[in-house]
Amino acid sequence: MLRRTERILENIPVGSLGLISLTGCEELGEKINDYLVKWRHESGNEYRDDAAFAEYEKDTYLIDARVPRFGSGEAKGILGESVRGKDLYLMVDVCNYSVTYSLTGKTNHMSPDDHFQNLKRIIAAIGGKGRRLNVIMPFLYESRQHKRSSRESLDCALALQELVRMGVENIITFDAHDPRVQNAIPLSGFETVSPTYQFIKGLLRTVKDLQIDSDHMMAISPDEGATNRAIYLANVLGLDMGMFYKRRDYTKIVDGRNPIVAHEFLGSSVEGKDVIIIDDMISSGDSIIDVATELKRRKAKRIYAAATFGLFTSGMEKFDKAYEEGVISGILTTNLIYQTPELLSKPYYINCDMSKYIALIIDTLNHDGSISSILSPNERIQHVIQKYKNGEPV
Repeated sequence: MLRRTERILENIPVGSLGLISLTGCEELGEKINDYLVKWRHESGNEYRDDAAFAEYEKDTYLIDARVPRFGSGEAKGILGESVRGKDLYLMVDVCNYSVTYSLTGKTNHMSPDDHFQNLKRIIAAIGGKGRRLNVIMPFLYESRQHKRSSRESLDCALALQELVRMGVENIITFDAHDPRVQNAIPLSGFETVSPTYQFIKGLLRTVKDLQIDSDHMMAISPDEGATNRAIYLANVLGLDMGMFYKRRDYTKIVDGRNPIVAHEFLGSSVEGKDVIIIDDMISSGDSIIDVATELKRRKAKRIYAAATFGLFTSGMEKFDKAYEEGVISGILTTNLIYQTPELLSKPYYINCDMSKYIALIIDTLNHDGSISSILSPNERIQHVIQKYKNGEPV
């Protein structure tokens, strides 16, 4: 396990640390803040009299930032305290549809567009006074609209360029739908972080009788786009990998896309094996359940679906049914985006907490340290698997 104490933070901080947790991202922000406060209280004594470490040890790094709205639904960003000279980390969850505001007396749910607009409002309120601006946007805004086919807008590239023009130096996201979208901002910091380690840890903590080898387990990609994730998972766990591809009907268009006719499987036999399906997101969940059903038809043993973002746009009923019928044994997603109380209460749901990981990234970046060792979890994965095989708690 990578601990903060094992890293040598030789550089002085870029500036006094400031966290801005935008509306809808408060819970994650508070967890990250708690880690940072704890770590810096433990190590802050040695720097107490050093001017370069001013405000290094604080009771909170969260900065008061609000976005009140007028009756018309328009809004403005307000900062409740000075941010001059601070190294600022703005956190936004563009998928939190549970946040509402009043629009001419009616209740309106915030869309990803509203959250992105709020982010820009707070950047505008900072007004260039911060020393450095870093945006932590776990679900990359418009990342599903990352490439152009025919006459379409390229929204993700536009959004990234807009943030950079506003002065953002680093953008940190998780499991970007297509990391090549960073080509839109080639001279700025862009990191896409994978939560593979947290998935493995979450699974090992919950399921006590896994046999992690190629005879008893397989990693499955539900489509062509997730192949790299499945290959990585298979390689670090020493498993075989299989994949599905979506056979589409290109003669029809339904809801703006060509409908899927069937999921075709490529790979060795899954009979009697536990299976991990890995993807970047579960949207409606139809694909995951179709793939799981196909695997069950091929006599797979237990099926676990791991996705960085659990959107569950069509509700949980189909997952309840799949669990009751034994099609799916567990679903793993992270707390990077809004989770409904209903989801958290499900017996098959495994929650993978990312707050400590993000706190490590923020702490290292604030010291201008390299985060490459944090982004590559191979050693930590091998360590946690060894503990699991030895019967130790993970």
